[in-house]
Amino acid sequence: MIKGSIPALVTPFKNGELDIDTLKKLVEWHIAQGSHGLVPVGTTGESPTLSHAEHEKVIEVVVETVAGRIPVIAGAGSNNTAEGLGLIQHAARVGADAALVVTPYYNKPTQKGLIAHYTALHDATDIPIIIYNIPGRSVVDMTPDTMGELAKLPRIIGVKDATGDLARVGKTRITCGTDFVQVSGEDPTAIGYNAQGGVGCISVTANVAPKLCAQVQNATLAGDYALALELTDKLMPLHIAIFVEPGVSGAKYAMSLLGLCSDEVRLPLTTLSDSTKAQIKAAMEHADLL
Repeated sequence: MIKGSIPALVTPFKNGELDIDTLKKLVEWHIAQGSHGLVPVGTTGESPTLSHAEHEKVIEVVVETVAGRIPVIAGAGSNNTAEGLGLIQHAARVGADAALVVTPYYNKPTQKGLIAHYTALHDATDIPIIIYNIPGRSVVDMTPDTMGELAKLPRIIGVKDATGDLARVGKTRITCGTDFVQVSGEDPTAIGYNAQGGVGCISVTANVAPKLCAQVQNATLAGDYALALELTDKLMPLHIAIFVEPGVSGAKYAMSLLGLCSDEVRLPLTTLSDSTKAQIKAAMEHADLL
């Protein structure tokens, strides 16, 4: 069910408020462009600065607009287990296909704490859970052994791996089994990740180039790594440019050039410097997007 190119969907704003009409249009555009799933209100959806009501509204709108055509993996992570329970129960209640749950950030739980946190969320609902392991943001790294323990729970089905360590894929196959869904959380290594045993990428760049990103994933899943590499050569400058400054700001600026949404972000994020804008524009031209 969960594989291929899955955009970590931006949350469009207009004058500081949710832009629901644009959000619906983005969902339709992604489906038409060949995206294989959507992740609303992840980090790229600016979840840290959305209110709970806004968080829930975005998920509801995306689920309703998708209408079962592709999987919706709702962002439902928190460093407060009680808060996470509310988020994941809401995602299940409104019909999301799975929940993306980040390792708790800032309070730095032990591996024992990670097991307790994810077990509590698992037991609170019947929705499948994708672990989001991103030590660069959360400052805690879930080990393959810990993930193996959690994989024994029937509804913990996979991981979004943003460690950047391609060897982690093989290690996780050993501890979690070959059916455990492994998707990359890092665009530049998506081909290598799939070659090691991954089945997709939850992507920031796919906000801007969903068709190309979907083609890369389709090629790797078909075993055509020559085509995947050719396409990635077009995308690599964009993968890099989007993250010169925070990826949300980069993605939204690029999308604004395509007329998809405004480049508005919420503080403490800001719009891009002129030099980064120029780099993104050049990368988009390299990818034949402009």
